Amino acid sequence: MPEGHTIRRLARTHTTRFVGHEVAVSSPQGRFARDAELVDGRVLQRADAHGKHLFHVYADDLVVHVHLGLYGKFSLSAGEVTPPRGQVRMRMVGPTHWADLRGPIACEVLTEGEVEGLRSRLGADPLRRDTDPETAWARISRSRAPLATLLMDQSVIAGVGNVYRAEVLFRHGLDPLLPGRELGRERWEAVWADLAVLLADGVRRGAIDTVRPEDRTGRGRQVYVYRRTGQPCRVCGTEIQRRTHASRNLFWCETCQAAT
Repeated sequence: MPEGHTIRRLARTHTTRFVGHEVAVSSPQGRFARDAELVDGRVLQRADAHGKHLFHVYADDLVVHVHLGLYGKFSLSAGEVTPPRGQVRMRMVGPTHWADLRGPIACEVLTEGEVEGLRSRLGADPLRRDTDPETAWARISRSRAPLATLLMDQSVIAGVGNVYRAEVLFRHGLDPLLPGRELGRERWEAVWADLAVLLADGVRRGAIDTVRPEDRTGRGRQVYVYRRTGQPCRVCGTEIQRRTHASRNLFWCETCQAAT
């Protein structure tokens, strides 16, 4: 599933290509047709993101809300608009670029009030300037749930997915099963600051790269533990482990992230 950096990057791209212009909005597939008519031909005023949720804000209290889910994807093209390929839920056509959305779990028009209600159920987003990390800490510091669960809970921290979870826990030497209330304020602040840096770097690169310079081998995108089952830890050489946790794969190093 795309993580928060991907959605923030989409919001920035759509701001550059569509905001301030009239946008022709349609639904070649048909499933978004009625809502598309509400915003078709209107000026896109703002594109925003909160965690894994994307918002296109139009006038008259109309907001297109998109959640990509596991399989959703936006494509962006320039120049001549070509006939739709595949199941295009929403097509946006601006003065210079056009975008097709396929496979989202949510694509709907909401009011500003409905958007605020949705956002009120989301946790702190490390990529938002208006976020309050204290709300996340208040939940984590009282919880018996393991960090591996809490970091993936979008009502606690919005935008963190399986990759960033595994990587930030490794980077701070944290046992994924450590209860949140045993984390401590100092380690929490370090984790939050690191998430903000890693996610912002992901926005800039358009990819997740979490390995520190001193631990790198070769070039290209690198991670410490995610999908590296059986490979040697980049720091200590221990084989990376994998287990299923809350129906998702969890990766960690038994040595660097040993329970204390």
